[in-house]
Amino acid sequence: MPADKPRTCGLHSSNVLIWAASTLSLFFLKGSAPMRIPAWTPELKPQPKDLVDAIKARRGGDFINLDLTLLWSEPVARGWNTFLKEVRTGLGTSRKLREIGICTVALLTGAQYEYKHHAPDFLTAGGTQAELDALDRVVAKDARREVKDPALDPTMSLVIQYAAQLTLDVKIEDGLFEEMKKCFDTTQIVELTTAIATYNMVARVLMALEVNPEA
Repeated sequence: MPADKPRTCGLHSSNVLIWAASTLSLFFLKGSAPMRIPAWTPELKPQPKDLVDAIKARRGGDFINLDLTLLWSEPVARGWNTFLKEVRTGLGTSRKLREIGICTVALLTGAQYEYKHHAPDFLTAGGTQAELDALDRVVAKDARREVKDPALDPTMSLVIQYAAQLTLDVKIEDGLFEEMKKCFDTTQIVELTTAIATYNMVARVLMALEVNPEA
């Protein structure tokens, strides 16, 4: 009987170079450890120039590793770029409070990538390293319950607790929501909730695909 031919799982000879390129791209993801899927390249998956240019423009001229995962799907990358731009920079609610909520999500989900990108944004928005250190302390306990730390003011503590319940329990306790209504108007509650929920989505994409921080 003739020897079995090696199986290529549907790869034809014309696709061997593409397969090899995708394999190599796992090891050259902007200097980081490889993730679970190949980093996107125009050779592997051509995308419309307007989309690629729009993402680069939002990032200041260069892709980050998350972009190199999302660009495998044009609808995902296009919708993500538009929506996340508004959530990150287009909302009227305090950016400092939105960023402490996002950092809470990052710590609770283990999304190191998300924390690396948003802790500096929190500082730029007027936050302090002492407040980030306090966030570490309260998250290490149970931030879903009343948050108390001398470095955190009552409003920030409330947002951290809200983010923790939304991230870990999904539902918000009635008492906590009443406290939110005393502190924020309806638009602010919607925007804070949307920012926290959105970055829960981001964290889950990052963690599932093991997207690592840029070197």
